[in-house]
Amino acid sequence: MNTQAERLKKIIEEKRPSANNISKTKILAITSGKGGVGKSTITANIANILVSRGYKVGVFDASIGLANLDIIFKVTAKKNLLNVLKGECTFEEIVVEIEKNLFLIPGDSGDEIFNYETKDIYSRLITASTFLDSLDYLLIDTASGINTNVQTFLQHADEVIVTTIPDPSAITDAYALIKVTSAINENLNLIVNMAESEKEGRFIYERIRKVAENNLETPLFLNYLGFIKNSREISRSLKYRQLFSKTSPNTLVSYQLEEIVDNIILQLEHQAPLTKRKNSFSLFIKRLIENF
Repeated sequence: MNTQAERLKKIIEEKRPSANNISKTKILAITSGKGGVGKSTITANIANILVSRGYKVGVFDASIGLANLDIIFKVTAKKNLLNVLKGECTFEEIVVEIEKNLFLIPGDSGDEIFNYETKDIYSRLITASTFLDSLDYLLIDTASGINTNVQTFLQHADEVIVTTIPDPSAITDAYALIKVTSAINENLNLIVNMAESEKEGRFIYERIRKVAENNLETPLFLNYLGFIKNSREISRSLKYRQLFSKTSPNTLVSYQLEEIVDNIILQLEHQAPLTKRKNSFSLFIKRLIENF
């Protein structure tokens, strides 16, 4: 039986599924001002749709201390980033192959990982750059809020996607995140989750955009990727830990997320990207380390 490292080596050597043969891994950081807005659920479903389009996708659970993507994907992560930091295994040994072309890099959901310096985490990641550079997309599910750890990821990703919901406190926190992030990244994207209608989703976007336009010292381009309607499909998927884009592919919410993914692909592959592209995942990590 092949070991995990041997399987990953074989995956790296396989022809990548992307039809356009773009060699650079595209790094998306998906974030939010506060928890409970569906950020991780959206990340997992975007990953599933990208895989269904023929891309090779990795998902990094970077919500340090509160990792939960293994639960959403319904997989068992026997080891995670904490085990790598403790020297108990290699990075390749923690990567979980969820299905063909979809991989999870599990974080840790306890307090012990906070005993390690953020720089140590990034240094460990760079050892796996060969595998990660073989991906078409790497989705980073960051922690919520505006702490330094989150901001470091947002500064160096190809695209930053902010997620919010119609709740007033969530909108306020989303704006606070956008305000802080705009100092290091003048191009950001917004998804409004759990909206009652397209009108409400667009209204929230315009509200945040106008407040930013009137109050931020540096110019900001806030791109509206779309909204996802509050529906029973999402509630059911959360209750039963399912991906609604897989279990309910022909529903309105799945169609809305498909449109969001179309917009992401359009930005990153068929038009000039909004942010400065990075050459590889290894360069991405090196730049993270340089911040410490």
